[in-house]
Amino acid sequence: MDLVYLLPALMFLALALLLFSGFPVAWVLGGVGIGFGFIGMHYGVFEFIYFFNVISRIWGTAAENLILVAVPMFIFMGTMLEKSGVATDLLHCLQVLLKRTPGGLALSVTIMGTIMAATTGIIGASVVMMSLLALPVMLERGYQVQLASGTIAASATLGILIPPSIMLVIMADLLSISVGTLFLAAIFPGLLLAVLYLVYIYIRTRLNPSLAPPLPDSLGPDTKAELYVMVIRSFVPPISLIVFVLGSIFAGWATPTEAAGVGALGAVLLALMNRRLNYQVLKDVLIRSALTIGMIFGIFIGATCFSYVYRVLGGDDVVHNFIMHIGLGDWGLLFLMMGMVFLLGFFFDWIEITLIVLPLFAPLMKLMDFGTHIPFGAVDIVPWIAILLAVNLQTSFLTPPFGFALFYMKGVAPPHVKMQQIYGGIIPFVTLQLIGLGFVIGFPQLALWLPHALLD
Repeated sequence: MDLVYLLPALMFLALALLLFSGFPVAWVLGGVGIGFGFIGMHYGVFEFIYFFNVISRIWGTAAENLILVAVPMFIFMGTMLEKSGVATDLLHCLQVLLKRTPGGLALSVTIMGTIMAATTGIIGASVVMMSLLALPVMLERGYQVQLASGTIAASATLGILIPPSIMLVIMADLLSISVGTLFLAAIFPGLLLAVLYLVYIYIRTRLNPSLAPPLPDSLGPDTKAELYVMVIRSFVPPISLIVFVLGSIFAGWATPTEAAGVGALGAVLLALMNRRLNYQVLKDVLIRSALTIGMIFGIFIGATCFSYVYRVLGGDDVVHNFIMHIGLGDWGLLFLMMGMVFLLGFFFDWIEITLIVLPLFAPLMKLMDFGTHIPFGAVDIVPWIAILLAVNLQTSFLTPPFGFALFYMKGVAPPHVKMQQIYGGIIPFVTLQLIGLGFVIGFPQLALWLPHALLD
């Protein structure tokens, strides 16, 4: 086999194998890149001086990139909100409002997950927080374990899709498109998933009430005045933060980076209002934020090294020639991409998938043509595909054996909740996510209408 084709193929195979080794992903990505750079030097297809280009690329793509400044601030905002008590108050309020509805507690959890998704995109924090808050209550009320765990896991991962989403910020940077456009394009698909969850829970619990026994009528305030006060105190803070963060972006008052700063300040003010802000909380939030930020940017650095060496060795040409040789066409390529991302989601986190797959397919995405299926023209193909990938990537948190949301939940769930029950609970919700993906593929307007309505 020609060396031009062999080295990139071996490089990708080495990455796939070493990702299962247990070493940190950032070190695996960077190590494979450096290692194959030296192998390329041995065969005369790579020069040592090329390694200096890696440093400049790391600086330009991660350290100097003003768009990515939003990532640390969104992480800080999400971590601070976890400590502010906003979610606790919101869940109690929703329970009271939906106590007479079939599956009211599960519906409350889904609505809370949707609202919290619009205030933070930290999935680990959201899953742990909602599992601690809602899972014991749902089990105590007699909810089926599978329904309770599936509802929490699916709704808590909506934050990866509904803006402000760290994933969308990173995808926009990798694809060189506007963060604001992706934020707007993700709103309806994110809400579509939430609606699918709500409809499924309502119908299933309506048909089989034993899965979700009703809440007691005594739950909540005794008077309407107390109820109104509770609603105002529970709804106004998170809704205000959503308006400040997303509204400032969509109205053109602030860039996503500036809005992230507003969100971080808003989270601090909410913690202060809830009397939860003290030295220990601030210290804990800063440490946890720094660890998460370090992990994400470490993967950025490793992925930059890997992708640069892969391209110098001819990896882009290998992928392009392979796709052209098998003759799939644009629709075939789209479904190949979706299938690859879905299967990778069984084994890898969204960060690794995004930083590995997007650099490979980004050049091809810009050449694809779907004719009149894209209502606003070819300029919208890349944003549309990006949203399809984002919807698809949400399944990576739920699909076994390495669904990270499932591990987060198991770590804080009561001992009698088995991993097999959690796996069983997510199957209907992964199916709903694929149905949602099918809707966005079939009706691109779901993703593209809002950006054109507000930005044109």
